[in-house]
Amino acid sequence: MKAFLILLIVALVASSIGFKKYVYFISLGYGFSISAIGITLLILFSKELTIGTILLSVLFIIYGIRLSGYLAYREIKSASYNRTMKKEIKDGKGMSIIAKSAIWITSALLYACETAPVLFRLENKKGTDVFAIVGLIIMILGLSLETLADLQKNKAKKINPNRFVDTGLFKLVRCPNYLGEMIFWTGVLFSGINSFNSFAAWFFSLVGYIGIIYVMFGGARRLEMRQNRNYGSDPEYQKYVSSTPIMLPFIPLYSVEKHKWLVA
Repeated sequence: MKAFLILLIVALVASSIGFKKYVYFISLGYGFSISAIGITLLILFSKELTIGTILLSVLFIIYGIRLSGYLAYREIKSASYNRTMKKEIKDGKGMSIIAKSAIWITSALLYACETAPVLFRLENKKGTDVFAIVGLIIMILGLSLETLADLQKNKAKKINPNRFVDTGLFKLVRCPNYLGEMIFWTGVLFSGINSFNSFAAWFFSLVGYIGIIYVMFGGARRLEMRQNRNYGSDPEYQKYVSSTPIMLPFIPLYSVEKHKWLVA
């Protein structure tokens, strides 16, 4: 528990940027937290590291840098994105410090839980085995998928900023970046399965995994609602959304808009 508390404190510090702009708790602060946790794991367990656990921790660092860098670049460079987000996301100016603190603590706890499988692998000295190797492969696949999806979306938006994206990976699912995110964290969970030797290990790891899956589907619902407002009258868009799954390839789930339990 001591090491887990250290990861939580690291996430709290890294995500505290959200007090400047509360959406940063779950955007820039998210990327900063995952990178910082990766660095912390390398420091805390420097004497127990193996090739596999080094790579698992380094992937956290790469993941966080990629995410925060992409979000920062998009916010600074994309005028159309900023105009859209001003309409979609509240600025938080009227939010009380108590409400902001609740979001801060909840977010940091989620980040610590998401990365917990690697922590438990290191704590229990499992080293590099088949679970670590397969987990690494899944993580790399997920990270590659979401990176490619972001690049393809940026390219398409530069060509036609007022049209929905239905090219590249977006032919497979409507939210390939979210799919990549879920695959990445599936790899993280798998990498630690054989090191979960207590109820706490299973609890924290599953809370982190289920939490991020919920967040991704909530994000998909928010995106769907926004796109329906922007493109709902376009026959090509209607054809696209009725034939392309929103999140999972080959699974005929085409809409989550009506699922209000997915907080948008």
